[in-house]
Amino acid sequence: MPSMLVLATTAVPDHLRGALSRWTIEVVPGIFVGTVSARVRDQLWDAVIDVVEDGAAVLVHPAPTEQGYQIRTAGTRRRVPMDFDGLTLMRMTAAPAPSHQVKKMQGPG
Repeated sequence: MPSMLVLATTAVPDHLRGALSRWTIEVVPGIFVGTVSARVRDQLWDAVIDVVEDGAAVLVHPAPTEQGYQIRTAGTRRRVPMDFDGLTLMRMTAAPAPSHQVKKMQGPG
């Protein structure tokens, strides 16, 4: 039976956004909403996982849990879903360290 999903993406390739648009509607940039079967939802999520690379994605869809939904994440992200006594809560992680080192300038001496 089809059910609603919300998929939020950040910094993903344009071809992925195009593929997601075939099954869902992009209500604002990077936010996709649609009603699809569980099989299609899982295939779309597999496509996201395959190409997300340095981007990020979060999928929310109905599930038989206490909250009534499940959260899946992929890619680089600061918010990580954590199970807390059967409830999914979002945990903030530290910002990633810069990939390059900044050299301090030394004065004359």
